[in-house]
Amino acid sequence: MTKVTAPAVLAAKGTRKLAMLTAYDFAAARLAEAAGVDMLLVGDSLAMVVLGHEDTLSVTMEEMLHHTRAVSRGAKNALVVADMPFLSYQVSVPEAVANAGRFLKEGRAGAVKLEGGREVLPQVKAIVAAGIPVIGHVGLMPQHVAALGGFKVQSKTAEAAARLLDDAMALADAGCFAMVIECVPAAVAAVVTQRLPVPTIGIGAGPDCDGQVLVFHDVLGLYDRFLPKFVKQYAKLGDLAVEALTQWADAVRNGVFPGPEHVFSMAPDAYAAFVSRTDASAVGSEATDGDPA
Repeated sequence: MTKVTAPAVLAAKGTRKLAMLTAYDFAAARLAEAAGVDMLLVGDSLAMVVLGHEDTLSVTMEEMLHHTRAVSRGAKNALVVADMPFLSYQVSVPEAVANAGRFLKEGRAGAVKLEGGREVLPQVKAIVAAGIPVIGHVGLMPQHVAALGGFKVQSKTAEAAARLLDDAMALADAGCFAMVIECVPAAVAAVVTQRLPVPTIGIGAGPDCDGQVLVFHDVLGLYDRFLPKFVKQYAKLGDLAVEALTQWADAVRNGVFPGPEHVFSMAPDAYAAFVSRTDASAVGSEATDGDPA
């Protein structure tokens, strides 16, 4: 697999489907890389599936950078995309550019992703002008969950669908090289995909997008708080993990683990010398009890 870059993702439009998966650590990045995934998104979903928060709003820049560094160490070919967390880009354009730059400079990511439509065009243009590739995100935007009233399907009316298309087109014109479309009717995503000059990456947006993204833990069955309708579990590793860990804990309690095959040995004469020294040390320590010298 050759190194995936932002221009390579853009060039895939209309030629092949793109696979994007979230990753939050070195091990997950290595597994996804071995599977040939094109892009690894260090998503702000980290807040929920790794850090245990109820939504994505609580994760910080420092936490996102920490995990982006880990993923970048494990990804040699996949394009690492860092999610810009809540309030890391909304406050001002200079702050947005500075924080995006940190993801490339400190996190070693190859691109950033941010949520929003026309309201974030100044940030997108400035970040792109600074030489930082940007992926847009429209539809359901988890960082807007308070304003949206929860995690709900978006663009179900003609007016809302038209706004989504306008936002996506404006973001592409501003320089976004790809677009995540989340939780919208499949027919709407199909039209946006057809009209947009950059690849669309769907999540709950139907099969006609140029690519798909899912959360690592959802695909593998490792997250049990809830399972969105758009998720397909390709394994139930959570159940297998509990079973394996239960077997290990029982083996420890029953004295079965570690067994002879798990321990290291030493030469009998070395052991005898060790015991002799230990006995001598014990006698000496009793004689000088309380004196650390």
